[in-house]
Amino acid sequence: NYVVAYDAEKAAACPQDETCPMSAFTDLNPALWYHDGIHFCLENGMMVGVGDNKFSPNGTTSRGMIVTILYRLENEPEITAENPFSDVEDGKWYTDAVIWAAENKIVDGYGNGKFGPNDPITREQLAAILYRYAQFKGVDVSIGEDTNTLDFPDAGECSGWSVSAVQWAVGSIIINGKDGKLVPKGDASRAEAATMLQRFCENIAE
Repeated sequence: NYVVAYDAEKAAACPQDETCPMSAFTDLNPALWYHDGIHFCLENGMMVGVGDNKFSPNGTTSRGMIVTILYRLENEPEITAENPFSDVEDGKWYTDAVIWAAENKIVDGYGNGKFGPNDPITREQLAAILYRYAQFKGVDVSIGEDTNTLDFPDAGECSGWSVSAVQWAVGSIIINGKDGKLVPKGDASRAEAATMLQRFCENIAE
């Protein structure tokens, strides 16, 4: 019952030419660091372009989009719970996904009855959602207990609720750091989100 498995050998074998799914987008360079993540997410339908043959690798990723990706990975199970968030309207493309994620303790919103589906997701928020999703999938997340993130000069900027998740994400090599920093409160770009999703699938499929 695992999510889509990541095949590192297959990714390494990509000739990065017109056969690469990234070639359909005019703003992507297959030779850059984000190739494996974006290739994987495009190939598996986890992410799509933003229109006009653009992917927008440096654009932000919304909280609703990340939760929708995970909901798709679960084959969009039927929703039976009530919507706990006042700012998640009925009938939106992310509505069922957010309700599913809340029911399964993968998200808990901002603590004031709001979820902020259109807000850009931060790196620590994305780590926390993947951490809870891993637990939902029955994955052993204990590596985070033995991971020291204090080597990163901005480790102290992590919110209290995200510390365990960030430690797990670093220990699982889902977060590698950004110019030697964690940048926990920085928005996760679409390229960063794709890479974290790829590394997550690589990690939990083992």
